[in-house]
Amino acid sequence: MGIFKIEGGHQLKGKIQPQGAKNEALQILCAVLLTPEKVTIHNIPDIVDVNKLIDLLKNLGVKIEHVNQGTYTFQADAINLKYLESEAFKKDGRGLRGSIMIVGPLLARFGKGYIPKPGGDKIGRRRLDTHFEGFIKLGAKFRYNREDYFYGVEADKLKGAYMLLDEASVTGTANIVMAAVLAEGQTTIYNAACEPYLQQLCNMLNRMGAKISGIGSNMLIIDGVDNLGGTSHTMLPDMIEIGSWIGLAAMTKSELTITNVSWDDLGQIPDVFRKLGITVEKQGDDIHIPAHKDGYEIQNYIDGSILTISDAPWPGFTPDLLSIILVVATQARGSVLIHQKMFESRLFFVDKLIDMGAKIILCDPHRAVVIGHDFKSQLKATTMTSPDIRAGVSLLIAALSAKGTSTIHNIEQIDRGYENIDTRLRAIGALINRHKEND
Repeated sequence: MGIFKIEGGHQLKGKIQPQGAKNEALQILCAVLLTPEKVTIHNIPDIVDVNKLIDLLKNLGVKIEHVNQGTYTFQADAINLKYLESEAFKKDGRGLRGSIMIVGPLLARFGKGYIPKPGGDKIGRRRLDTHFEGFIKLGAKFRYNREDYFYGVEADKLKGAYMLLDEASVTGTANIVMAAVLAEGQTTIYNAACEPYLQQLCNMLNRMGAKISGIGSNMLIIDGVDNLGGTSHTMLPDMIEIGSWIGLAAMTKSELTITNVSWDDLGQIPDVFRKLGITVEKQGDDIHIPAHKDGYEIQNYIDGSILTISDAPWPGFTPDLLSIILVVATQARGSVLIHQKMFESRLFFVDKLIDMGAKIILCDPHRAVVIGHDFKSQLKATTMTSPDIRAGVSLLIAALSAKGTSTIHNIEQIDRGYENIDTRLRAIGALINRHKEND
């Protein structure tokens, strides 16, 4: 177990490049199981969750070559299906929520897919019904071992079907799409998720020989094919990391340039930060955040009522950035209501910010009102524990803006989603060091 020691209150300066997108990587890596041919993937982030999935694929028999930083080749021409019924798989699969997305490709290509109940962030109830209801509509038989928390689906041959998803689940849509591309006939998925990362997956599958139309909309039409071939693919930059660096720049009154952000795929993210009064400048494909020496002011609605920032399925605002928005608001001029609709435990980290001196009223598990300090009162350093990836980075940003030296425990949660974060932050002037728990 490791900790971060962070001396806050210092301005940062320089350029920082976002890593490849974590949530895209988890989908794309599972898609390599759909073909026996070689697939080359670029801009893969070197983070715990992605590396766990790569190890799981290796144990499944996928031939993997690490070509250079961020680039791997994968060839799934000798899959060991017996591994799926081993104790080792039960352990490996439980350690990563993204492992659920191996089920669709395995079901489509080999007629069966199994998974133990997967792990991930402790941010509330995250059900898997959408995934399995989709597989059942394609003709799969579902079974669940309650004693081992082990799920399975099997089918001789999947058949295309019409389905209306009960929720626009990103991983659920991805999993069903990967199953449907090799199904017999046409599949229509209505209320499909349409995030840029899912668009990336669909475009990659089409390059492999799939026939998917409606990409970018909430209705996908998939005409099944007999087999898929190899391809190469480059990940988008991670929009959550981009939002994190915008928030970091504002909170520390720093001038930062975030490079190669793929502006067209950021959706509402720049405008939501602008609603907090933060200047977000487009410079080519970079984002420039000037030093906010005079702070930033939250924009109320035109009738004068308090601004509400809430999450919603794409093209709405991503729930993964609400904790960053909340932290940034603690030093704004004005007040804002943060409404986390999609998960019921993601705001519970606010008690740590309150301990640091933030003015936050937690209304219920989904809503918090933040009353900004306008930098008239700095947050105070403290000792805290990272509860999940996004809250962990939010606390890290708070610590970098705070007066004094803070300690963050359980930093493995942050490492799950952010590549070499301490090294990259030191490169722009942050005073952050990694230590072992008992150093």
